[in-house]
Amino acid sequence: MNSTTRASLKYQILFIIGIIAISFSSIFIRWSDAEASVIGMYRLFLTNLIMLPLVWKSRKEMFSLTGRQWGWLLLSGTLLGLHFLFWIGSLSYTTVASSTVILTLEPILVVSASYFLFGTRINRSMMLGIGLALVGSIVIGAGDFQVSGSALHGDLLSLLGTFAVAAHMLAGKQILQSMSAFVYNFWVFFTAASLLAVYNLVQGYSFTGYSSKEWGVFLLLAVVPTLFGHYLFNWLMQYMSASAVSMAVLGEPVVASLLAWLLLKESLSGLQLGAGAVILAGVWLFIANNKEVPKPAAEPERRRKSA
Repeated sequence: MNSTTRASLKYQILFIIGIIAISFSSIFIRWSDAEASVIGMYRLFLTNLIMLPLVWKSRKEMFSLTGRQWGWLLLSGTLLGLHFLFWIGSLSYTTVASSTVILTLEPILVVSASYFLFGTRINRSMMLGIGLALVGSIVIGAGDFQVSGSALHGDLLSLLGTFAVAAHMLAGKQILQSMSAFVYNFWVFFTAASLLAVYNLVQGYSFTGYSSKEWGVFLLLAVVPTLFGHYLFNWLMQYMSASAVSMAVLGEPVVASLLAWLLLKESLSGLQLGAGAVILAGVWLFIANNKEVPKPAAEPERRRKSA
């Protein structure tokens, strides 16, 4: 096995770990009684807190960014904050299956935009993988979609969150060409959390008084789906295309629905389980045929000069 093959296998394994991690997000959120914006705020602020010990090592890069880099960071962070606000909110009105299956629109948006913005090429095998995964995702959510009442409200919130996270991914791909993943993640998470904090302040939501159970949920969200999910995917975008990384969302309905069945007692039929296998096959087909050659990230100093 040559070095390129070993590198590709490593990224694929990390990609799968990320899918599993983000799939716990909807489960943890269901365990919380806090407002959606409060959940998102503390999830991200606690992630920043966990990252603090490594800030000193990257201090030079973190505080010598260009105006253009700050602009992209603010844009990406704002979009991530909106994603959490809309998507977490959707889980109060609709089921895990419906909310996560709507997120499967993300790779279509990212792939389409990547073609025009970055010249990303998609071969037939990759398109087949997208098609299989989308069909499977539709089957998983088909029995759960509703066209009236609170479920429709939840589905619309999830859709808005999907547009926001797709734009966040594209902005991230752009700025990660001139910045390390650690610096990018730290400032993007901080920006998103600050946006949610302002929203909570305006809405009059309490910042304190939460039970130890709630703080436990906030911490779980920071560690599992944020560090091992969002942080990992942002890091992978230094080595994989944005369209490839966005395919992770197609695996989320499978794992999230299984977890909801096991932990939340939500129904899951044999047809949905079969659709889950189709989704995983489609995701694997896509990433296995992704022809973008993994390459190490450039040193921050060198990249800043070219920014």
